[in-house]
Amino acid sequence: MEFKHYSVMLTETIESLNVKPEGSYLDGTLGGAGHSSQIAKALTGKGMLYGVDQDAEAIKAAEERLKPFKEHVTIIKSNYRNAVEILKQRGVKGLDGILLDLGVSSYQLDNEERGFSYRFDTPLDMRMDREQTLTAREIINNYSKEALARIIRDYGEDRFAQNIAKHICEARAVKPIETTFELNEIIKASIPMKIQVTGGHPSKRTFQAIRIECNHELEVLRDSLKEMIEFLNPGGRIAVITFHSLEDRIVKDIFREEENPCTCPPNFPVCVCGKVPLGKVITRKPIVPSDKELSENSRSQSAKLRVFERN
Repeated sequence: MEFKHYSVMLTETIESLNVKPEGSYLDGTLGGAGHSSQIAKALTGKGMLYGVDQDAEAIKAAEERLKPFKEHVTIIKSNYRNAVEILKQRGVKGLDGILLDLGVSSYQLDNEERGFSYRFDTPLDMRMDREQTLTAREIINNYSKEALARIIRDYGEDRFAQNIAKHICEARAVKPIETTFELNEIIKASIPMKIQVTGGHPSKRTFQAIRIECNHELEVLRDSLKEMIEFLNPGGRIAVITFHSLEDRIVKDIFREEENPCTCPPNFPVCVCGKVPLGKVITRKPIVPSDKELSENSRSQSAKLRVFERN
């Protein structure tokens, strides 16, 4: 299957990064290298792009796409949470720009065997890194009812989380839940029909929740952002594209905190906590896709781009 992925807000993202021809850049979610190819194209001389991805199939596609710029590109198979440490080990002192595109690629969603989508009847998987051991099947069959309810409530923002978790536990007591369609049927039985008629596909929120848990997506984002901001050179920028409110809230809060880290009470005349701002938020409101992009790619619908610049 060909690796296809529509690069969300491509022009807006590249413009936000202010690419310097001899700068150093990190694409922490390389994917099919749509964004990266535009960064690499702008590089000359000592300019370097480091592309990180945990999906071996994405890396294979990216290597092909980035061949024309190979003297300016280094590709690394890893999770972006390890990127700064790996670059430090390679002698990189700082970066002029970092990009995180947090969406699941169209390739991953449309590749039936990966088990990300509720549209295909396939074994439950959802691993972005296929070398990891934890799968969606293990989560569904082995997590406690309380843990499942919490994940579906917190990560899927589904008000029927308790009922879905209860039905999952009842079904797996009879036999293990193996496939996406088996899980679909259980979820459908947990949600009132009048809600299903108006609320979109009943499995959407639960599948999102299980995928986030399987790949530790929110923990990785929360644990990585500050370190990445600190690794930027003065004037360097980090651009993050999110696809749901949970991710967006983390990015917005961390950017705001790094712009104004002071913890002194508001009535203090001067700051005594000693916490110094790392930079400034460039996007007071997130950048969202244009009408033209939305007409070309409906999956861009929920995307938001936020940008931070290092002092």
